[in-house]
Amino acid sequence: MMIRGKTIAFLVAPEGVEQVELSEPWRAVELAGGTPRLVSIRPGRVQAFNHLDKADTFPVDMTVDDVSAAEFDGLVLPGGVANPDMLRTEPKAVRFAKGFFENGKPVAAICHAPWTLIEADVVRGRTLTSWPSLQTDLRNAGAEWVDQEVMIDTDGPNTLVTSRKPDDLKAFCQAALDAFSE
Repeated sequence: MMIRGKTIAFLVAPEGVEQVELSEPWRAVELAGGTPRLVSIRPGRVQAFNHLDKADTFPVDMTVDDVSAAEFDGLVLPGGVANPDMLRTEPKAVRFAKGFFENGKPVAAICHAPWTLIEADVVRGRTLTSWPSLQTDLRNAGAEWVDQEVMIDTDGPNTLVTSRKPDDLKAFCQAALDAFSE
């Protein structure tokens, strides 16, 4: 699957992103010929985690203050508990994520990342999967929740790819690349 010439935004908070949910899709985008860009709410570096332990830091390419969804071909929302919890409290981050739906661009969200999409009010009428603890939040926001490795929903303005956890990354990355190549 080639996405040569496509630029994919990875939206993360300054800390709390699950490292493997950032690094594996990032690598998949690069290997498929795409250009990943790390977008955050503050400049500098983001602190990734391996569950609850600090892991590596990654340089921010741009902030939500400086970009819009129109500049990208797709969006990846990695998980981790703290990462999307912080993002959903930042109006500019929420507007940035919502912009991909408004522009009909594919979005891939894993683990706890759908919290940001709930805040953006873009899950109503969609079918998603996530970390199991989000199922009530998603249902309350009008989504149907399923427990499966990857869910590809096309019943909306864009393709929405979701997965539950790091064990699902192989299927998640493939489905995301398929969506980004369209």
